[in-house]
Amino acid sequence: MNRTFTRAMLALYVAGLAAAATSAQAATTLRLSHFWPEVSTVNKQVFAKWAKAVEEDSNGELRVQLFPSQTLSQADETYNATVNGITDIGITAQGYTNGRFPLSQIVELPGVSTSAPQGACVLQTLYDDGLIDQEYDDSRVLFMFTTGPGYLHTKNTNIEKPSDLEGLRMRRPTAVAGDIMENMGAQPVGMPAPDIYTSLQRGVIDGLSIPWEGIKSFQLGDQLNYHTQVPFYTLIFVATMNQSTYASLTPEQKQAIDENSGMVWAEKAGQVFAAEDEAGRKNAVEQGETINVIDNPLQNPDWQKPLEDGIEDYLSGLEERGLDQARDVYQAALDAAQSCAQ
Repeated sequence: MNRTFTRAMLALYVAGLAAAATSAQAATTLRLSHFWPEVSTVNKQVFAKWAKAVEEDSNGELRVQLFPSQTLSQADETYNATVNGITDIGITAQGYTNGRFPLSQIVELPGVSTSAPQGACVLQTLYDDGLIDQEYDDSRVLFMFTTGPGYLHTKNTNIEKPSDLEGLRMRRPTAVAGDIMENMGAQPVGMPAPDIYTSLQRGVIDGLSIPWEGIKSFQLGDQLNYHTQVPFYTLIFVATMNQSTYASLTPEQKQAIDENSGMVWAEKAGQVFAAEDEAGRKNAVEQGETINVIDNPLQNPDWQKPLEDGIEDYLSGLEERGLDQARDVYQAALDAAQSCAQ
């Protein structure tokens, strides 16, 4: 092999390494923070797939690094962490930042949604229609979604009517759900979902309100024996991005983000949560645990009044804060629920 050919091959090899290095340097890594466990289906089927879709649609120019289980930001600080650039993308429950998203949390009220796909559609519709978008002016919303209905689950108490909650220390996901539980006689305790297991184990709480999906995602099944399917709230979530991070992207990179935003991913998340609800309930049935089903609680003589009082208290509280559009947003949510159910 002559030296000229060898030098040419070496030059091509070095050029290839340089090109690869340049390509690697050109890729932008986005940090995504959330609180679901890494092994959870929600992390694998929603967030990891979203990350892969963004990477593929950007032709590898964007890479998304997932930080599950609060490893980059605590659940109740994730929205602020996103706004302040600690993380590029944050996914969290609006109710973990109490009072910051009051109009959005109208979707949490009883009777608005009966499933995760419907709830996700309702929430995303309110945002797309400009009814709640002003609450997110400090970040760039990617998509919104919800859990399915939140129920009541306890270690040692069979809850058949609201009075059975009297004095029980119940983890509440948000202040909205907590106020309704308090109307029923419970003692609401606030904590992010990742803290529930040890709190049940140590007897800090007697039970909690959470969808079936949450029991499965956070592996709570061995701590619970009684379940009451009374759909009195829906937990809402937002996936959002730091504004400066988005502004720094190239037009092609922005397009990859935009194409993976909005209703399409709200619906995908909703379907995953619905499947997890089914799986979570199936586990409880297979374990022989007690499950009470309260159909149409807003028409049930035992449950109707505390739930209706909770709705009225929340809406009137928003009006007292000067949010005169609260009832209009509530009606819009009910209207969206009809169209989203089809």
